[in-house]
Amino acid sequence: MFVLGLTGSIGMGKSTTAEMFRDAGVAVHDADATVHRLYEGEAVPLIEETFPGTTADGKVDRTRLAQRVLGDAAALKRLEALVHPLVRRAEEKFLADARARRDQVVVLDIPLLYETGAEGRVDAVAVVSAGEEQQRARVLARPGMTLEKFEAILAKQVPDTEKRRRADFVVDSSQGLDVARAQVNEILRAVAKMPVRRVDSPQET
Repeated sequence: MFVLGLTGSIGMGKSTTAEMFRDAGVAVHDADATVHRLYEGEAVPLIEETFPGTTADGKVDRTRLAQRVLGDAAALKRLEALVHPLVRRAEEKFLADARARRDQVVVLDIPLLYETGAEGRVDAVAVVSAGEEQQRARVLARPGMTLEKFEAILAKQVPDTEKRRRADFVVDSSQGLDVARAQVNEILRAVAKMPVRRVDSPQET
């Protein structure tokens, strides 16, 4: 089973691209969606214990939590130490289910793939990218987004130029949906001929 990592900086079109892989019949594990589920379930008591007052009505208040951790590297590390193992457990179950189905290719949608060293868990990486101005316009159009918040998020992410340099594939989301979808299909054709190389599953073929 070939595991393709999908990543991209904020506002680059990664979520739309992930949907294109799903449309092509490929199972996708969405790390962000997993975090959302955890913030309404398993992670709630852990986060309340570590960051008192950041949960309400049995859910994590993402705004309050962001206020506590954004710009505070130590607090962010404490949060990641709570959440990342839970996300990994969900990812491992996703992969086990995919193997049981005998899927040939799956996608791990990981926003901070390079930042967390997750490239060792995949066989190839596809980065979704667009121009800086397009990225900025997309992000600042989001409800509740500010320039300060955008810059704080960017500061935590590996620069787009570096992601593109390290990636096996680049999906250019700036040229419209049809072009991006064609690139996704090209990637699927290419990975069908590529060997499994991830370091944690050398036994797979």
